[in-house]
Amino acid sequence: MKFIHYLEKISGVSIYGLSSFLIFGIFFLLMLTWALKADKNMIDEISRIPLDQSL
Repeated sequence: MKFIHYLEKISGVSIYGLSSFLIFGIFFLLMLTWALKADKNMIDEISRIPLDQSL
């Protein structure tokens, strides 16, 4: 028996799917907005952090 059959027996389970989709969508849009508006020098500096050998 598939997991979805268990979920169908719970009343109001559709709100969980909708809320998780909305949370993902809002988070994705926020990160996309930040990435497009971020300073290019900061992005370049962050991208070099894993390669820094100065310990």
